[in-house]
Amino acid sequence: MEKRFNFAIILGLCCLFSINAGADTNPFSVSGYGVINYANYDWDLDPDRRASIDIERFVVAPKYQISDNIRLEAEIEFEHGGTGSTMEFDKFEEFGEFEMEIEKGGEVIVEKLAAVFSLRPYINFRVGHIIVPVGLVSKRHRPQHYFTTTRPEAETHLIPTIWHETGVEVFGSLGSFKYQAQIVNGLDSTGFSSRHWIVPGHQLRFETVNAEAPAFVGRLDYVVNENTTVGVSGYYGDTAANRPKPDVKFDAHVGIVSVHGFYEVNALKARGLLLWGSLQNADKLSRVNRSLSNNLNVKRTPLGSSALGWYIEMGYDILSFFRKAETSTQKLDVFARYDYYDTMASVKGIIFDNPRWERTAWTFGINYHVHPKMVFKSHYSLRRLAEIDEDKENTFSLGLGFQY
Repeated sequence: MEKRFNFAIILGLCCLFSINAGADTNPFSVSGYGVINYANYDWDLDPDRRASIDIERFVVAPKYQISDNIRLEAEIEFEHGGTGSTMEFDKFEEFGEFEMEIEKGGEVIVEKLAAVFSLRPYINFRVGHIIVPVGLVSKRHRPQHYFTTTRPEAETHLIPTIWHETGVEVFGSLGSFKYQAQIVNGLDSTGFSSRHWIVPGHQLRFETVNAEAPAFVGRLDYVVNENTTVGVSGYYGDTAANRPKPDVKFDAHVGIVSVHGFYEVNALKARGLLLWGSLQNADKLSRVNRSLSNNLNVKRTPLGSSALGWYIEMGYDILSFFRKAETSTQKLDVFARYDYYDTMASVKGIIFDNPRWERTAWTFGINYHVHPKMVFKSHYSLRRLAEIDEDKENTFSLGLGFQY
């Protein structure tokens, strides 16, 4: 309670300074976004699944300009109403056991906390806790950047979103090209699973993050204009050394490559991504993970040696047919999206390639933008599972998204 109270005071003071200080001299700025969703499910394999309402996230992103070329930036996310817990590994007093500590009512995550050094357009540095720029959602994660009430599932089931780690980054622009290169802490392979592949390996379960093995990240975008971009991104790092205990004697490198792009000109919007990843020694990891402690709270399921996903979505503002003034801020996008993703695209050894984790989905819906900073969403998703009799997972969803 005391932690939350202190955080509220700090945040309130930042906002107060931002509002009251003169616009020309104020070094503070605060932005952010929020999402609230409702979902109703019709799933063959979970017929009793209840409808749900979720305060999915509320994000506050303060910045402070220290000097002309140095600034501090942060991004704090409150997820699902702000509830959660942490897990601590006590090597000595608890005989090497995992101990759950309930510290707060929800999940409050620092997604970004970094110092930025602006030197030249072609070379700048960022140091601290930073966003890992793999995929499309990492750069475009506000509710106006995707059509559905939740972020694209072909991407969010394969890599963490928003993926954030601690490290250093060099970035800049060269003509129409923008680049980023990072060295950050790596993933923990104890959390990997059949359903979400490496996503649960994002080290959020413990008070501190293991940093025995770093990861290397790169991104290159070709910016045609502010509404059209295509690019590639990649990730490579060992996940064995970052496990809570030194229980493996082999490497478990993860490699990921993504091709992505978006086109948003006039009334037409189109976005897409292709992502492929590989996991070294996935069969050996599966065998070791089966014997992990129950207290670690991980799935302990077989792992795919590779994963594949892609999606494409297109929408059109039908109000453009009736709009009399180009200055109108209201839009009504009608859209469709196709997702394909398989978290066990290939397997090694005796690992069973479970068709349950090869999924396709068609999603249709509308986005009503009452203002460029606020959107009401509705969609109906028809997800199907490969080679399973009861393969239907249909979901109807409503959502509200805003940014400030």
